[in-house]
Amino acid sequence: MNDDTLSRAFAALADPTRRDLVSRLTLGDATVGELAAPYDMSLQAVSKHLTVLESAGLVTRRRDAQRRPVHLDAEVLGELTHWIDRHRRAAEQRLSRLDALLQGSAPTASEEKP
Repeated sequence: MNDDTLSRAFAALADPTRRDLVSRLTLGDATVGELAAPYDMSLQAVSKHLTVLESAGLVTRRRDAQRRPVHLDAEVLGELTHWIDRHRRAAEQRLSRLDALLQGSAPTASEEKP
């Protein structure tokens, strides 16, 4: 996943409505009408949110007879999680080294490797 794709995905998920749509899509595919039902907003507004998620690569829409169900691309969520985990581990290692230094026992080289 390149930086532009990553930025688009995080920007898309910055909106609480879009995060809720993603959360609901983890339960299964749904049409725009089904996704819009609990919200006090128009179908067009929900469709705009879905367009943002689609352009970020988080969801896809396909034709299924008369329906156009929206599908969550879980692989992209996995890539976002991987990016966050990589940076979380780096921060934890830095804090561990600082903690060891403050306690007077510097970590060995093998302790610094992930």
